[in-house]
Amino acid sequence: MTEFAFTCTGVRADPYAAGPTLVFRLRITASQQARVHALALRCQIRIEPARRTYDAAEAAGLGDLFGERSRWGSTVHPVQFAQVQVMVPGFTAETEADVVVPCTYDMDIAATRYLDALAGGEVPLLMLFSGTAFTGDSGFRVEPVPWDREAQCRMPVKVWQEMLDQHFPGCGWIRLPRDTMDALLAHRSRRALPSFDATVRELLEAQAPSPDERTTA
Repeated sequence: MTEFAFTCTGVRADPYAAGPTLVFRLRITASQQARVHALALRCQIRIEPARRTYDAAEAAGLGDLFGERSRWGSTVHPVQFAQVQVMVPGFTAETEADVVVPCTYDMDIAATRYLDALAGGEVPLLMLFSGTAFTGDSGFRVEPVPWDREAQCRMPVKVWQEMLDQHFPGCGWIRLPRDTMDALLAHRSRRALPSFDATVRELLEAQAPSPDERTTA
């Protein structure tokens, strides 16, 4: 049976993708110089937050995910990042392939909130593989890729930040329920406001305490 080993050699943002996309470069090695006709991979990527340290500002930003820092010993668990499929063309012994991962800036997603809280350094990722290999020097033999195949990757935070800046320069993103969006649109129309930014700012200013209220407080 052919054994497979996986190594992540790098990660980059795809500047030409229609939406935020990361590209992980993967080196795949087959044992005994095996001939592989094709490799159908399933790749699960998860964040392992316990494998890095955090400064005070980062810890404050992660409070909604992990709670008070004093409790992190029991609350910090792996965070699901992505699940993708990869079809690797035929090769002998060793090859390299791209794992293309579409991303989101939806702040309701735990992985996005985690990444947004990081100021720098690296993101500890674990890539878990399974799938089917089509091998054999003459004819085809179908073999499973065991579930215990994995590769570690330390993605620079700046790669994530650069990817978002390509698609959302200087902006954030919030998902709203339809009725909330309709109410926001109606308010913008009534007030003849030029943008959603102006609309939200006006609503925030209307809720801000007056100078007298601040003095009393």
